[in-house]
Amino acid sequence: MFDLELKKVIATIKKEKPKTILIQLADGLKPEATKIVDQLKKHTKAKIIISLDSCYGACDTPKEKYDLIIHFGHNEFL
Repeated sequence: MFDLELKKVIATIKKEKPKTILIQLADGLKPEATKIVDQLKKHTKAKIIISLDSCYGACDTPKEKYDLIIHFGHNEFL
């Protein structure tokens, strides 16, 4: 099992108050997408969009504008 640190993510969302959030997931975590969104919607009012595109980490950011991008499944970008 893995820890997605959803409490930390929810705290960040509550602090930043984004209107639109993009969730990026490594391919192995995509089956968990609806569970993640359900938890975030339960605790926040943001519009949440799941990216199903391939994603290769922090260097692979979308061209569209979002208030917050949350990326699960790769190492922290330092």
